[in-house]
Amino acid sequence: MLHQGRFALKISTCVTTMFFAGAGYAQSSVTLYGILDTGVLYTNKTVGEFANQNAGRSFSLIEGGQTSSIFGLTGTEDLGGGLKVSFKLESGISPTSGALEDCNGNLFGCQAWIALDNQYGTLKAGLQYSPFFLAVDESDPRDLDLFGSGLVNYVDNVTGTGIFSPNSVSYTSPELAGFQGSVLLSLGGIAGNFQAGRQYSASLKYELGGFMINASIFDANAGGNAQTPAQTAVEYEGRTIGTAYKIGPVTAKLSFVNYKVSGSFNNNVYGGGLDYHVTPWLEVNGGVWVTSDRHRTANHSVMGALGAMYFVSTRTSFYAQVGAVDNQGQMNTGISTNGAAFGVQGTTIAAVVGLRHTF
Repeated sequence: MLHQGRFALKISTCVTTMFFAGAGYAQSSVTLYGILDTGVLYTNKTVGEFANQNAGRSFSLIEGGQTSSIFGLTGTEDLGGGLKVSFKLESGISPTSGALEDCNGNLFGCQAWIALDNQYGTLKAGLQYSPFFLAVDESDPRDLDLFGSGLVNYVDNVTGTGIFSPNSVSYTSPELAGFQGSVLLSLGGIAGNFQAGRQYSASLKYELGGFMINASIFDANAGGNAQTPAQTAVEYEGRTIGTAYKIGPVTAKLSFVNYKVSGSFNNNVYGGGLDYHVTPWLEVNGGVWVTSDRHRTANHSVMGALGAMYFVSTRTSFYAQVGAVDNQGQMNTGISTNGAAFGVQGTTIAAVVGLRHTF
């Protein structure tokens, strides 16, 4: 739902314009970018009409087996004196139907923000990812793949709340002695009720060489005036701490995430795994996530996945992934945010193969 792709190439056009507030010139650029990803998903169990009902095996063509399909515009302008303004408008699409897909359901429902940046940090306003969601991403061994990753647990627990934070203002500090912090406040926009729809998040990260450790919090109230077809206002508290260590082509990651949903469950998710760049053209990774409901430990699940991605060029790759999830009690953890977001009791085995192209 968020990646532009580590190997995405962008087509930029630069124009030189007169900066009338001074005697100099300003450089500006606008970039069109995107991802098209589609795959064939197999699951040996599928959620039926009723909760925990197994409707049987399923083959389906899905609009994103690894990453969401998106397109967007991003741009920057150098205002001089070290100050820059930037923006991003990003939409989720379905290559299987051409419809809007993923994100929050709106035209530019992935990201829509404007920012000011200088040596003192970045101030951003608009629809954006929360520091909490970005921290969860940084400590996920499969980079929040749509199949078999920490993203499945995130969406299962709170849908898009904190992924797509509307009406938000955030500040991210520059890196100081390896530390970097970020804070965000989402305003509900309801007259006379400052608490409805209010969200806040904060994160702190430390990096040294190949080592990283981060921690983050998130708190959201229900309500607000944001009009989003997808649910982005679940009332919950989130906490996470994660770490990563890179040795040559191998990166190991561990994480703990807690999702406490008001009036409902309180899930702890423990995750870990490895990512290995075998060659510049071949990458493999895998991970395991254990979820336990603190209110009733009989509700728990274990999810594991292994994936390989082969780059035939800097922009095009094939991928194959296999995974399984075992649900006990009332837990309904899925295996893929597209096509199998929720699971049934017992063990579900799944696989997806697909093609991904960035531009």
